[in-house]
Amino acid sequence: MLKPIPKTAEQWIEIIANTELPAITSTVKMLDKFSNDDKSSLPKLSKAILHDQALSSCLLKVANNAQHMGVNKVTTVSRATVVLGIQTVKNVCLTAKLVDSLLASKSVDFRVYEKLMQLMANSFFAAMLAKMMVPNYSDETQEEVYLAALLYGIGETAFWSSGGKIADQLVCAADIDSPGFKEYCEQEIGTSFNSLSRGLAHTWNLSDLLLKALDQPESRTDEVKIVFFADRLSTSIAQPGENEEDFQKLLENIASIMKITVPQLKVRITHTRKQAAELLSSYGADVLIDLIKVLPKASDFNQNIRFASITQMSKEKMLLTAFMKLTKLMKSSRDINEYLQTTLVDVINVFEFKRCSFLMISDDKTQVKSRFVFNSQAESELTKITINVRQSDNAIGRVLDSKVPALINDYSHRQWRDLITKELAEFIQDGSLAIIPINIGDKTIGVVCAQHFSTQQKTDKNSLKKNVISTDDFQQLCSLIDHLNLCLTMIMLR
Repeated sequence: MLKPIPKTAEQWIEIIANTELPAITSTVKMLDKFSNDDKSSLPKLSKAILHDQALSSCLLKVANNAQHMGVNKVTTVSRATVVLGIQTVKNVCLTAKLVDSLLASKSVDFRVYEKLMQLMANSFFAAMLAKMMVPNYSDETQEEVYLAALLYGIGETAFWSSGGKIADQLVCAADIDSPGFKEYCEQEIGTSFNSLSRGLAHTWNLSDLLLKALDQPESRTDEVKIVFFADRLSTSIAQPGENEEDFQKLLENIASIMKITVPQLKVRITHTRKQAAELLSSYGADVLIDLIKVLPKASDFNQNIRFASITQMSKEKMLLTAFMKLTKLMKSSRDINEYLQTTLVDVINVFEFKRCSFLMISDDKTQVKSRFVFNSQAESELTKITINVRQSDNAIGRVLDSKVPALINDYSHRQWRDLITKELAEFIQDGSLAIIPINIGDKTIGVVCAQHFSTQQKTDKNSLKKNVISTDDFQQLCSLIDHLNLCLTMIMLR
């Protein structure tokens, strides 16, 4: 179970807006100073943008995008603001800062990062689709629906960028592909993503259209419906649901508003996807391009039928994810500590151990000492553990010498009683212990110790109830540590 999160919606909004994404907040405040309908604002806005080299470069790239091929090459920010118009320029600036800030969230868990990247791609495509849906509206309205669709899901996107440990725990605790995953997350964090979006929209003083779209969107004007439909369409293309009829109904609703046929709409969606890819390159977000999918075929539906309500992620899937995480880490890191800590946290989450430690061999080979210790909540502890492995024959010393893992569910058993020293007995605490060696090539550098402790529940024999480690869990744990050893050996050989 996840620990209760003592944050209100207001606290989350404060964290996101002013702590985690301050660059966006600063940009919004800067842009808010310039009126959309005041031509005199153009030179002032150009001057403000010139102070930001990355923003200036992005603006020039967008101005020279294929959509503006009838215009001579734009080489100055002031010319770009004239070509694009003040509303488009403001949207470009905000989009650029949003993309830049969220792409910088690479320190998060890789599953969180992948979730974040897909949400960003969906939001950008939704913005482009919304603008495509209002071709006969004024430029002002087109830009307004673009921005509203871009930020419609900002609450959820910003949470995954800023959620920290709770975000990491959520992707480990439940099936991220389940239709109920979003609702499960909202329940755990204590607020809805829609509330976060509304709060951020108020904090950033964004358009009324966005706020209306977040509040009963299907019962309002066509412009509001378009924002809502664009978000649904983008999400449905990225991850087709179980029912193709629902998707077709969505296309019919959009085609009806646009007063075109569904086949015509599909052509425009395909063209918009190409435009989105071109613009993403201008924003330096090529990583998102492949995440914007083509229109789904009939065979794409019903492929991932899952329970309507959230279900806990299976142990097998969590274990597979842990293997994949280590494999992926090999592409980006040679830090042994990162591999060890990542694995210990996954061991806690997958097998629900009460404690998992890495005990490292001392320089003189006489002791093992705690390097990393994680509790049942996968939180790092400062617990100091020192066990002598040479003064007398003991279980950890045997594992180090033989390089063979050991499972101790009852240390009073004759198999173990002569190998349990006083300090090792205190370490086990009348519980169960798995000891697995950490090897880099032929060299053993320490052991991973995974533990269950005895509960306070009394059994019929008036003794503490033991939580044993099953043989299956032990074998799976050994396989994961074997993979860790292989990864450590390979990065050391590079």
